[in-house]
Amino acid sequence: MAERTTGQQPFAGWDKPDLDLSDAHWRSGSQGVGDVQIAFVEGFIAMRNAGKPGGPSLIFTPAEWRAFVVNARDGEFDLT
Repeated sequence: MAERTTGQQPFAGWDKPDLDLSDAHWRSGSQGVGDVQIAFVEGFIAMRNAGKPGGPSLIFTPAEWRAFVVNARDGEFDLT
């Protein structure tokens, strides 16, 4: 069964494509609990929970991904 993003688009005005993630090369930053994985697919970035790989994936445009990475590096999401 191919893993697809179809049916995982809960918001009105969703402008992300229906990506086939079944052959995606998922990358992980660590092997820890709660780890996330990312994959570069058809010019987009998919993110999923490594502990639940069959669950939904978040899809980002390159501009959205860059904004996330830049803000994360700047400490925007630090909880301390």
